[in-house]
Amino acid sequence: MSVLDVRGLSISFGGLQAVAQASLRVESGEIVSLIGPNGAGKTTLFAMVSGFLSPDEGQVHFDGEEITGCQPHDVCRRGLVRTFQVVQPFANLSVAENIAVGAHTRHRRRSVALEKAREVASRVGMAEMSDRPAGALTVAGRKRLELARALATEPRLLLLDEVMAGLNATEIDEVVDVVRGIRADGVTILLIEHVMRAVMSLSDRAYVLNQGRMIAEGTPAEIAEDSQVIEAYLGHGAAERLRAGGGADA
Repeated sequence: MSVLDVRGLSISFGGLQAVAQASLRVESGEIVSLIGPNGAGKTTLFAMVSGFLSPDEGQVHFDGEEITGCQPHDVCRRGLVRTFQVVQPFANLSVAENIAVGAHTRHRRRSVALEKAREVASRVGMAEMSDRPAGALTVAGRKRLELARALATEPRLLLLDEVMAGLNATEIDEVVDVVRGIRADGVTILLIEHVMRAVMSLSDRAYVLNQGRMIAEGTPAEIAEDSQVIEAYLGHGAAERLRAGGGADA
């Protein structure tokens, strides 16, 4: 049985249909990527899955139960949690205290939540930063903190929204290793990512969203050769030009 089963989700804002009949599934233990050009509707789809937006149509099933339209805190308690593209830590709190905010969803006592926070900080490579104010972190540090805060809720399914955006090559490799470690610990992962080498190395499968519609699904290698995907990223006629050896901008 799929951990996550998204069936025909649609949502419109005014006259704009942001997502149209989008479906995907994630099996236990997988790392699945959701990719597509900027503005394709990926984050909007995440928001519907995690309860931050209610779809106009469609259903979301998590662990075999329908969660369509459930509030984010309820979805989180069930074991599905997301990160956000724009990281907004509590700047005046320490790294450990920020992570403890996530841990408090499972642990009432402050001492227990802080202990859990320090464990999670170590898992994501932030052990030495635990007592630093979050406002002093670099972009890479804030990205790790966002990941740690979500991980502290003890999810079974983790939705990662561009956790590698803005990082350099070394930082990306470090986060890739962290994500692999999270999966090894038994957490299933669905991620939005534009760093394609990370997508290729991490993903068991990938879905491609373009203009609100799913246009492809398969292994990363299959996706990379799909003509619809090539045209979504590089423009009309690009696939034919590439096959002819002329390059995408010929």
